[in-house]
Amino acid sequence: MTDILLSLCSSCAGERDIEAERAALRAALDRAGLSARVGLAEHPCFGACEAPVAIALQGAGRASYVFSDLDPVGDAADIAATCRLYLDSPAGWIQDARDCGRLRLCLLARIPALSS
Repeated sequence: MTDILLSLCSSCAGERDIEAERAALRAALDRAGLSARVGLAEHPCFGACEAPVAIALQGAGRASYVFSDLDPVGDAADIAATCRLYLDSPAGWIQDARDCGRLRLCLLARIPALSS
């Protein structure tokens, strides 16, 4: 079981190589030492169809994030850095996104964790 889930939109339009995207993300997570803590999944449509490709970050008791207008291969290192920051932030609430690299400019939605 992983701490958080990184979901890759599987239905975003455009010329894509999902296998290469998955491989780049796994390699970046591995280089960052996050493979055991970050699960990678695919899910169709995060509602960011105007600016594909989209990803989402989720975790129990954590805020949820949706990022759009990404190149999962080219942005893989920034995605891994964002996962690290997300894991290190209280309740997943990222206050200073500078360490996210280009992803700080691609945020589509940030949803607070549910209160119990």
